[in-house]
Amino acid sequence: MNSRALLTSSASRRLLRPVADLIDRRIDRRLRAAAAADAAGRAELREAAETVKRQQLTLDLLLGPSGRGLSRIVSPGPLNRLHSEVAELAGDRDAAVRNVATAYRLLVALESLGSGRIAGGTMNICGKLGTIPLLDPPNDEILEIGTLYGMFSAGLIRMMERDGRRPGVTIVDPFAGVQLQPGAPRRADPSGTPVDEHAVRANLALAGPAGAAARILRGFSSDPAIRAAVSDRAYGVIVIDGDHSAEGVAEDLAWAEEIAAPGAIVVLDDFGDPKWPGVEEALDKHLAGDTRFTCLGRAALSAFLRAS
Repeated sequence: MNSRALLTSSASRRLLRPVADLIDRRIDRRLRAAAAADAAGRAELREAAETVKRQQLTLDLLLGPSGRGLSRIVSPGPLNRLHSEVAELAGDRDAAVRNVATAYRLLVALESLGSGRIAGGTMNICGKLGTIPLLDPPNDEILEIGTLYGMFSAGLIRMMERDGRRPGVTIVDPFAGVQLQPGAPRRADPSGTPVDEHAVRANLALAGPAGAAARILRGFSSDPAIRAAVSDRAYGVIVIDGDHSAEGVAEDLAWAEEIAAPGAIVVLDDFGDPKWPGVEEALDKHLAGDTRFTCLGRAALSAFLRAS
């Protein structure tokens, strides 16, 4: 009998059946184990995905648009650019990175505790808050033209105090219930909070005694009475964030020339923002004329000037 016939004979099949059954059982056990491991892996992946979703929901409530109406989540590219811009202005990259991180934590804390929001994008806010103290203003008097909810001034007080300074703040704003800009429609703020002096004072109180002592003047920076009241001192820091038209910015820059202390830092908000071309137009014209100001550079969408 040849080998093929031997293997296929009924006697051989009877002899080999236990071996085949054993092999089948082992294969079956391995297949079941593999299926169980695959099911466990899928369950683990589903649980991991659910964990990520819960974490994302929490992060969104803290920093994202669902919880704030606008996102404060940071991306590496814009953050690295801001570090470089602030470092170029300040001449110290380590200090720039430290101050930007401090400003970001402060921004999140103020918007978490306060009423309303700080106007502007995250990088622009952190750039202003982080840069101003590093430029060593000649005195601690701060003027903010256009404040919205007062939170930026509260943040700047804290940033200055971290450098051992004793800031005094003056704010000029019309407090019209909404944010005003020429040509822009009047609509409720995305934060849902009315723009009024009460909200500003509550937010300034978050900055402690210096915030509570802030001088607030209700009106427009073009009003002669407002100018007369504010022009009682020379300011080491002037933040121009009011009327964004070319004419409005030009008027505020001309006024800043008169009240800026020697060596003062003047910050022009929304410089280079395509939504507000009048800001850059006004500054370019101003710097082309007879001026005390020298442009130091920019960080995000803010230009920084130094008075002679």
